[in-house]
Amino acid sequence: MTTPPSADAAPGTPTVAVLGTGIMGSGMAVSLLRAGLDVRAWNRTRARAEPLASHGATVTDTAAEAVSGADVVLTVLNDGPAVADTLTAATPGLRPGQAWLQCSTVGLDATTDLVHRAAELGLVYLDAPVSGTKEPAEQGALTVFVAGPAEARATAQPVLDAIGRRTVWVGEEPGDATRLKLVANTWVINMVNSVAECLNLAEGLGLDPRLFLDAMKGGPLDTPYLQGKSAAVLSGDLSPSFALSTALKDSRLILDAAEASGVRLDLVAASAERFARAEAAGHGGQDMIATYFAGRAEERDDGGSS
Repeated sequence: MTTPPSADAAPGTPTVAVLGTGIMGSGMAVSLLRAGLDVRAWNRTRARAEPLASHGATVTDTAAEAVSGADVVLTVLNDGPAVADTLTAATPGLRPGQAWLQCSTVGLDATTDLVHRAAELGLVYLDAPVSGTKEPAEQGALTVFVAGPAEARATAQPVLDAIGRRTVWVGEEPGDATRLKLVANTWVINMVNSVAECLNLAEGLGLDPRLFLDAMKGGPLDTPYLQGKSAAVLSGDLSPSFALSTALKDSRLILDAAEASGVRLDLVAASAERFARAEAAGHGGQDMIATYFAGRAEERDDGGSS
């Protein structure tokens, strides 16, 4: 069935179906609502979408109901299979000509498959992975990499403006935005593991890690990322802005893309091993800086969590 736009939605603004309301999807939905767009939210576990109702979203029981009547379909899911399954579930409510902003990080092979699926359904596919974590998603401050047909920009722009501080139009070939996202995530993945290893080494050498952070503070090698991620570890607050298990998934997508292109990425391979050890020790649902635990002697020895 088709639900009319809410009374709060500004005339002429697109109705957006948000499929997937986890850490990123819920934050993006809040940003869309704050911008005055009509939002219809669906999540496989409905309870995770329900809080959005208090912000003004219409929460639906099925993906097909969410996309029915929407101008833009936005997917924010964990991986390629999850996106493909959700597209199948949504198919009865889809119509040719709808714009599909595919914001999940799914890798190159899955992107190719999804582009084909979109063509079969007559959807206008926009490859649109985002760079950022929970807080930027909630603030509408993400960077969005987009590749897709130029004629779809006008329809997509209000959505992009709502969820992102910056949109980088990579080109018209779907997949190019995903390529750029894999490069950007390579930087993040290696950086977070560098932070973790510095903290590990400081502690192993009998130093208070805060001495290291203070030594870097304000200098050319200091970054808000170093200070913020270190503070999360030292305070014990590992609430996920970007979950470690998701970082592991992305590491593997990067390595697959690198192998296919003839590139060797030693640091990402090592990062993936650290993420895998931390996940096996029970830290997969924590923030990705929990890779810190993969470098602690007690976890190497007995697999336990401190």
